[in-house]
Amino acid sequence: MSQLQDTIIRIDVPGSRTSQRTDNAEINVLCFNITGYSLIKQFLICSLFVFVCYLSYGYFLELVFSNAAIKPVSLYITLIQFIITTVLSYTESLIRSPIKRKVPIWTYAILAALTLGTMSLSNLALSYLNYPTQLIFKSCKLLPVMIGSIIIMGKKYGFLDYVAAVVMCVGLTMFTLADSKVSPNFDFVGVIVISIALLCDAIIGNVQEKAMKQYQASNNEVVFYSYAIGSIYLLFITATSGILLDGFMFCSENPLVVYGNIFLLSLSGYIGLQAVLTLVRICGATVAVTVTTFRKALSIILSFLLFSKPFVFQYAWSGMLVVLAIYLNHYSKKHPNYVPAVILQCWYYISAMYESEYKYLRIKSKVYSDTV
Repeated sequence: MSQLQDTIIRIDVPGSRTSQRTDNAEINVLCFNITGYSLIKQFLICSLFVFVCYLSYGYFLELVFSNAAIKPVSLYITLIQFIITTVLSYTESLIRSPIKRKVPIWTYAILAALTLGTMSLSNLALSYLNYPTQLIFKSCKLLPVMIGSIIIMGKKYGFLDYVAAVVMCVGLTMFTLADSKVSPNFDFVGVIVISIALLCDAIIGNVQEKAMKQYQASNNEVVFYSYAIGSIYLLFITATSGILLDGFMFCSENPLVVYGNIFLLSLSGYIGLQAVLTLVRICGATVAVTVTTFRKALSIILSFLLFSKPFVFQYAWSGMLVVLAIYLNHYSKKHPNYVPAVILQCWYYISAMYESEYKYLRIKSKVYSDTV
């Protein structure tokens, strides 16, 4: 899910960092128990859910928010999304296990505000940018997350992480330049809006990680309280600004189509999120990221096919740079200390040369001082 999935960044996998399976653990995709199937069948079922749901989500997201007339009431549409997601999360808790709040309510108040920021701004960005450009930006959340984790959590990153960040910056810049040249809908305001949304993502990720580690909260708990409190925020904002009434009047012109599309948008995103969580659990984060990356690539291709927009080859190779950066980032998680042999040899050579020159200069200076 282009926005919802970005708010859930930590998945607890008991006993291992790499999703070792336990025979006694029950594996579900929503209410469907797939424990009895083989690993390959579980992978195929989850992947099918991911592709079908997220491709549908991308279609409905662009269908709803790419309409220029919806820009003034986009917050109302986001409010409906929040309410539907809250209801879906609560319904799941009734079927599977009741939600028991472990995280302090003030932490959820902060997370709700950040979730509201990233979702509403991401939706609004579609009024200024093509969906492929918005999706590419959302895929580049590595950059603000790295900056945020260094500042907030004091994390250290390896060589490949910094290489991935540089490659991602180049790919993102080239993709944006291509969009600015050929897209009639391009507006630099959209770049600012989606960048602020990514900044919210970075803060969300780090605050959530600290809260979930400290209080051992479940994913469903975080989703429910973040979106429930976010709905209250949005209700107050839209009511006081007049957007609530304007949005209601706008949607009442064709309620069945508009509300139907919003419901399908929220439902497909929510089911897709659960499929990704299950995929991480049974196959590991690297496999899940590979599947979701292919899904994003396919979403971009379908966006160009289903919604008429100009295309240039620069979209393709700049998008491939972003995909390469995503791969490097996740490869570094398995090999955090990896540095290419060529670079190590160059570093050793430069260090040795520096040491020899430094010793030579010290000897020369000592001889000079003794002579004087």
